[in-house]
Amino acid sequence: MKLDMSLPSPLEYFASLVQDDNDFALFEAALSLAQDEYPELDMQASLGEVDQLLARLRRRLADDASALQRVRVLNQFFFTDLGFAGNVNNYYDPDNSFVPVMLRTRRGIPISLAVLWMELAQGLNLDAHGVSFPGHFMVKVSLPMGQAVIDPMSGRSLSREELSELLEPYRRRSGLVDEFEAPLGLYLQSATPRDIAGVLV
Repeated sequence: MKLDMSLPSPLEYFASLVQDDNDFALFEAALSLAQDEYPELDMQASLGEVDQLLARLRRRLADDASALQRVRVLNQFFFTDLGFAGNVNNYYDPDNSFVPVMLRTRRGIPISLAVLWMELAQGLNLDAHGVSFPGHFMVKVSLPMGQAVIDPMSGRSLSREELSELLEPYRRRSGLVDEFEAPLGLYLQSATPRDIAGVLV
């Protein structure tokens, strides 16, 4: 019997990561998407870099740190210390969608920034999810006092009033005003990992 020792193609590898909804490796799938553009990409090096970031984060937190403290430390580390931010000067650069490139440049778009932020958040045992908010991908985190919705471009927590203001142009364009107006919570549903990967593609 002849053994096939060939490595999977980038597409085959991506397909293996996303085949099961119950064990969907979103962050690794997001990393692997860059292999088509950057065939020399070292996936293990990128995964190792994120493991190191998570280890640094954990050293900053007491074992009994509250969920709110964990979010604050994560935001300080991610946005201030590491300098991750939206690439507002070159927003439509395709590299903004590639997580390994973003790890190097510290610049991305909302969804790529959110994928990395959520990976670190989940490593801190935070209940974090992506939100396909109209026109701007967000993340939400469950806290004892309620749900926080965070802009992954800046780390800023947005109030219900600010979210409603951001929704207003979309509602008007879609005719979803007055008696047809949907409640804000409808726009804050968690996006599935498969949905997020589909947007990244």
